[in-house]
Amino acid sequence: MAAAALHLNAKPVNLFSRSITVSKPSPKLFRVSCSAGTSPSRRYSIALLPGDGVGPEVIAVAKDVLNFAATLEGIGFDYKEMPVGGAALDLTGVPLPDETLLAAKQSDAVLFGAIGGYKWDDNPKHLKPETGLLQLRKGLEVFANLRPATVFPQLVDASTLKKEVAEGVDLMVIRELTGGIYFGQPRGFKTSENGEEIGFNTEVYATHEIDRVARVAFENARKRQGRVCSVDKANVLEASMLWRKRVIAIAAEYPDIELSHMYVDNAAMQLIRNPKQFDTILTNNIFGDILSDAASMITGSIGMLPSASLRESGPGLFEPIHGSAPDIAGKDKANPLATVLSAAMLLKYGLGEENAAKRVEVAVLDTLDRGFRTGDIYSAGCKLVGCKEMGDELLKSIESYEPATV
Repeated sequence: MAAAALHLNAKPVNLFSRSITVSKPSPKLFRVSCSAGTSPSRRYSIALLPGDGVGPEVIAVAKDVLNFAATLEGIGFDYKEMPVGGAALDLTGVPLPDETLLAAKQSDAVLFGAIGGYKWDDNPKHLKPETGLLQLRKGLEVFANLRPATVFPQLVDASTLKKEVAEGVDLMVIRELTGGIYFGQPRGFKTSENGEEIGFNTEVYATHEIDRVARVAFENARKRQGRVCSVDKANVLEASMLWRKRVIAIAAEYPDIELSHMYVDNAAMQLIRNPKQFDTILTNNIFGDILSDAASMITGSIGMLPSASLRESGPGLFEPIHGSAPDIAGKDKANPLATVLSAAMLLKYGLGEENAAKRVEVAVLDTLDRGFRTGDIYSAGCKLVGCKEMGDELLKSIESYEPATV
């Protein structure tokens, strides 16, 4: 069983795909299952965290895709499926059970679905599903979140931007994940001198937190177009002043990479005005959260975008950036492509299995070329399919793919 790490020598992933045998989540705390295949030469442990809403549906698709692509490459998987978020709250009373975190830490990689729902909206903060995801990221010590935003030629008309603006966009947002205002102390509520209630949070960064994520961005840029744009608010915030200072210092280690800086408000505007100007965007936790969601709409649907959350060594966390979509949960309407893309990133970044990842990537393009679309990316002349059927078509594409011979 190999320990997953930051496979930064791998080229950034684009794309997605689907599944084979779908089984409903067990009401038990977890279940273990093994993928099909005969005598795999390499075997990995995968923690599956379906979560809430459409999470179980898209995870089932991604699991099937993983199994099929891996089998063709002589890879085997052992899965542990664990509750998280609202599902865990209902089972155990907490959003991240100790057993779930332990299984994630002991795995080679973690594949996560979605979290949250109306049912738990009124819970106190420590009992909200989203708290479980923050605790999971912190517990795994994954500090670098990679979120690609690629406009596929087949979907350029699905973008809300004009074709000439969206066409050819291929950027990567690298977001610091375990620091900043989401975790900074002090935080909380208090009453002011005049009796008014106040809520407060602290934006705080230490040198080592900035340095390590900056290095991830520069290493990633070397595999792309060689450009990093660091986004901050250094004209106002002290934490951003330190951010810019440290990014400039780390840039000295990468003389081959072009570094620029942009204030976050301007970056948001530029993402809409001219997204093709960006290659690799490096930014802090809250800015990255916002900008990566904005970038998702350039691609046409948030249902298309995967992400990878990495650490220097140990298991990474791979998840689509869309939410739990409770309105369509259980209706076979979810787009599984972002989760399948996340599975491709798991193969490439988490396990270093580039051939298997390539099978998934090519299958996504082929399925889109053949005109299959879920509702969020549908356009006239295409075939509207549900989550399961999209998966079936992806499996056909994986089966027909023939790797290039040297």
